[in-house]
Amino acid sequence: MKKMNYLGLLSLLSLIAILGWQTGNTGLYGFFGFAYYIRYFWVIPDELFQENVRKSATFAFFAEMISLVPLMFICATLYDISSAIPMAFGLSFAIAILMFTVVLMIQEWKERKGAQE
Repeated sequence: MKKMNYLGLLSLLSLIAILGWQTGNTGLYGFFGFAYYIRYFWVIPDELFQENVRKSATFAFFAEMISLVPLMFICATLYDISSAIPMAFGLSFAIAILMFTVVLMIQEWKERKGAQE
């Protein structure tokens, strides 16, 4: 029996972008980027894949934590404090998602390159 790859469930977040279309909030269109994760429904989650996900998640977590403080200062100088805090948290979360995706893609590329040799 094939195990389900739960990473594919992140693709469901792309449905939020439909709300942007319905409400006219163009800021929600960024959620279409989560449609990339649909491909993981067809990836078998073996031990190497799980290790790559762990490495990517660890890197993304630290990238988020490290970027939060500078983003707080930057947003506090650009915006009033009531909007600076949510903006900094949102941007650091976006950085974490981006870093997770990029590092996972690099890990998969290295794995594919190693399998070809």
